[in-house]
This record gives sequence, C-alpha cells and structure tokens, in this order.
Amino acid sequence: MAFDNKLPQKSTGLSDWYNKAVLRAELADYGPAKGTMIFRPYGYGVWELVQQELDAKIRARGVENAYFPLLIPESLLNKEKDHVEGFAPELAVVTIGGGEQLEEKLAVRPTSETIMYEAYARWIQSWRDLPVMINQWNNVVRWEKRTYLFLRTSEFLWQEGHTAHAEHKEAVDVQSWAMKTYEALYRQVFALPGYVGKKSEAEKFAGARQSLTYETLMPEGKALQSSTSHDLGQNFAKAFDIKYQDRGGKMQHVWQTSWGLSTRSLGGLIMAHGDDKGLRLPPKLAPIQVIIVPVKMEAALLDYCDRLEAVLRQVGCRVRVDTREDERLGFKINKWELKGVPLRIEIGQQEMESDKVTVARRDTGEKLPVLRSDVALAVPKLLDEIQAHLYHQAEQFLRENTHEAVDYHEFKRIMAGQKGFLRAFWCEDSVCEAKIKEETTATTRCLPLDSKPEKGVCVYCGKSAGHRWLFAQAY
Repeated sequence: MAFDNKLPQKSTGLSDWYNKAVLRAELADYGPAKGTMIFRPYGYGVWELVQQELDAKIRARGVENAYFPLLIPESLLNKEKDHVEGFAPELAVVTIGGGEQLEEKLAVRPTSETIMYEAYARWIQSWRDLPVMINQWNNVVRWEKRTYLFLRTSEFLWQEGHTAHAEHKEAVDVQSWAMKTYEALYRQVFALPGYVGKKSEAEKFAGARQSLTYETLMPEGKALQSSTSHDLGQNFAKAFDIKYQDRGGKMQHVWQTSWGLSTRSLGGLIMAHGDDKGLRLPPKLAPIQVIIVPVKMEAALLDYCDRLEAVLRQVGCRVRVDTREDERLGFKINKWELKGVPLRIEIGQQEMESDKVTVARRDTGEKLPVLRSDVALAVPKLLDEIQAHLYHQAEQFLRENTHEAVDYHEFKRIMAGQKGFLRAFWCEDSVCEAKIKEETTATTRCLPLDSKPEKGVCVYCGKSAGHRWLFAQAY
C-alpha cells in the first residue's frame, strides 16, 4: 500500500488528527474484531524500546519475568469480591471449548492477580520462600464499549508486576519503588512530566488497600492515568489463603503488591508531543533516530550515505538511509516528519563535495550545517537537546494548565472551558466525589504525594477539608 502522508491539523481537531496520525505514520491499524488493534512494526518498535528501558530496571530490582495462562476459571476470579465487581462489566468470557459447553466458564485475562495468586498459595509455605517477585509482559482483554487506538482498546499489551512479602513495609517499599521507576521512565524517556499521587477510595484499583498513580495531561486538557502501583495489603492473601510459616513457627498471611504500565502510554506519547505535521518522537523512544535522505539515487551519493550511516551506528544511533526510488524528495521529507523521526540529514552533490551535511531537527524545524568530521559528536548531542526540549515544552504546558479553584462556581467554569488539572479542597466524602463527577465529568485524579496538610473547606459541600486534591476530566 502506498504511504499516505496527508494529515489534518492537530490544532483544529485533536481526535481526528490523532487517529489519522496513528494510521498514517504506520504505528497501528484497526483489527478485524471490534475494539482490537494491530501493532504495525513501527509502532511495536516504540513499545520494544519502552520494554527494554523498563525491563532492565525491573530485573535490577530482583523481579523475575514469567508467564501465566490467558484463561482464568470463573471460580478463581470470584474469590476476591471487590476485584471481580470492579472488572465484571469489562470481562470477556469463554463458554464453549472444543465444540462443547464448558462446565466452568473461563474469563479472558483482564489482569492476572487471581490466576497468579492461586499459584502463589501453592508455592509459598515458609518465610524462606519469600519474597516472591514476578513480572509478566503480556496481553489483557477488557471489553471496552468505546475504543480509541492505543488509549483504550479491547486488547492491549502491558507489564504487570506482582510481589508477595513477609512484612507490610517490604510491600510498601516495592509499591513506592515501582511508582518512582515509572515516574523516571516518563520524565527521562517519554519526556512527559506529570503528577504522582494517591488515588481516592472510589478511584483506587479494585481489591487494593491503596493505589498510587502517575497522571499526565493531554493537549485538550484531559488527564491520562499513565501507570499505577498498588498496595494490596492482605486482601488477596486472605482470599487465596496465601500463608507462610514465620521464623517463630506461626502461620501468617503475606503482604502483596501489583503494578503496571500499558501500551496506552504510547497514546499519551503521540498525543502530547505531536504537532500539525505529525509525530514528534523523543529520541529515546524513536525506532529511527536519524533518517538520511539522499537527494538522488546515484551510486556516489548512496555510498556517501552508507558511510555516514556506519559512523552514526558506531556512536549508538538508530539510523537508516531512505533508498526508495518511487518517492520524490519532498514526499520523503513529509513522510519522515509525519513519522516523527528526531533528525533528518539530506545529502546532495553540494553536501558531498563540501564534506558538510545539513541536519534538520523535527522538534523545531531548525536546519543546522554540520561538518562531516563532526557528525559523530554533533548528532548525539542534538538528540539529547531534542529530548530535553520536548520535556520542557510538556512541562510548561502542564504548569500553565494546572489551576486552582476556590469555589464550585470557578471549578465548573474551568471544567467547562479550558479544563486541565484543577487543585481544589475536597472533604474526601465519596458522595461529594460522585456529585462532582456527575455534574462536571471531572474525577479525583490523585492527592499528590508532596501535598502538605492545609485547612480549607470542600469545594462542593463546604465541609472541613485537609488537602487540595487534583481533579480533571480523563480518558
């Protein structure tokens, strides 16, 4: 299929721009079943880079990778009441196997707590067996009524970590480590700033004691829950009878955590950094960091490009030469801008003879002359500058779109207009929380971990409140 690089303006219609950018940059395509998505090689390449970055940190913590079955017996799913109620509306259930009605229904994995913890109960007998720290890179299915490429699909990819410990403090330490790891990944690799905080009782993970979240802000002023980390307490341990004999010979329930980051993170990446020309990928997540475009398909030019490619590969750049003969130069430039490649180097007769190349930055559009002898030093430096520039742009947007509301009238005005994150006192009563959601579609996103206790009154009911929470409309 011929590459289509026509794209509507992001500034005039984010949703239309987003869908067409994903499709035309060849990140993904629609699957044949409702709500499913095909990861095309370019899009999957971004996810592989996320995996590489995160998996190294997971392993360094001593967490091991494993894989558990996709199909979960209904009896296991029903063991933790809050958990099954939280996922019931999104479950896909298998009722027929081998042409026969199954004696027990099988849920297609919405998350793996239940099937993993059935095994943990068998594996854990003594304090010597602890901690158990396992991560999965897998797929899950949640039957979404309204789907959105990457951001909300019926099947998506993610990693989910699940740990079991003898002491609650150990579990809380892992929960905190996981969230700090996600925060560093988003800030340093995705170039996306955000807020780390505690979820409310109504918004926390089903079955958790406490949930931490990393919340980012998208261009139309909506929040994206970008990753979560949960202190499960002993809820699942009691439901699945996961016990160990402590050093004193007494039987104890374990303390557990779960934490995850999914491919919806790529949706946030695309939406937050893209512009009217298409994607702008941070260099650390760009499958191609440098594209070399020869002006003509001539042997001498191609040989020059190949030698330049070899130099850049030696300094660790992900680089490619565009040797397609059926596309005009202008089309190629637009194509690689749409795909968000951070740097483009155009090579013609003039560049070859002067031994100087022109390097174009995708983030700013700036074109810079670089001596051929300086390329190995200049290009990695430029990639670092682009990474930092994208972060600073996103940070400025977050700062400018985080507001304060002193009363409910102002709260509603902001949510009806510019949106963004809204700091407001809340009494932490679920009734007020539900009313705010009903009237404005805004939810409590989190109580930032760096929030200090304050004296105030609830933005909705006027009762005493001790903290300013972050509210936002969300995907």
